[in-house]
Amino acid sequence: STDVEHSAVLGALRLLERLGFAVTRLRPDRFGLVYPEQVEEALRPDTILVSVMAANNELGTLYPIREVAEIAHAHGALFHTDAVQAVGQVPFRVDEVGADLVSLSAHKFYGPKGIGALLVRQGVDLFPLVPGKQEGGRRGGTQSPVLAQGMAVALEKALRLLPEESARLLALRRRLEEGLLAVEGVELNGHPERRLPKLVNVTVKGADGEALLLAMDLMGVAVSSGSACSAGSLEPSHVLLAIGRSPREARASLLFSLGRYTTEAEVDRAVEVFREAVARARA
Repeated sequence: STDVEHSAVLGALRLLERLGFAVTRLRPDRFGLVYPEQVEEALRPDTILVSVMAANNELGTLYPIREVAEIAHAHGALFHTDAVQAVGQVPFRVDEVGADLVSLSAHKFYGPKGIGALLVRQGVDLFPLVPGKQEGGRRGGTQSPVLAQGMAVALEKALRLLPEESARLLALRRRLEEGLLAVEGVELNGHPERRLPKLVNVTVKGADGEALLLAMDLMGVAVSSGSACSAGSLEPSHVLLAIGRSPREARASLLFSLGRYTTEAEVDRAVEVFREAVARARA
């Protein structure tokens, strides 16, 4: 796997280590990318699973998962991808990716919270974490049909809107980046092009990220200092540390996320508020 996976995946890897499995985590480059050659070099004769995310939840960096899947299969290993950030945001077809296991979550494409899915290729046997007869013997407990239907409807709509919405968000992202990076000492995190249309992560040199976050919040702009799933943690982002940021730089970083209802005027307002907050923080 990699050093920049979502904390949920990293937590599962730590559990496997406690159970006696050997886990290899690959270091990304400064853009957060992990390359197929790295995966191939790290594979061992007894490797049974490769897990690489489709898109990073903090940087937006997109990964070459199709090539990684081919390498994993050539060595007799299964391939899992955390596609939570990718599904409904960028073109994604399970049959083209070649993954054996795909994780996705409804709330990322405007579906209800509390429901997700694990797509499992036919022939792949799973050991149930929660024993029971439900979900084909894979998980105990009865799932909510209302949430499941809500997820299905939301995904259908997200895929229908994808071409137009992706282009719109990309234009907004570039407008936002241009405004943010025009401020002295602001640096982009993540790949400059191979990235989700909706995410912008920047490091603000000479400023405190928490102070910036609070100042912008008071002026009506909500940003985060890392993954929303790790909000409240005092530790710097493991993703930013993995791409070479120092703890100080990681704490001086902000994540901007655009969405279906974000407007050009809101992007311009966010840039205006950001400039004012940075000026105050550096004063």
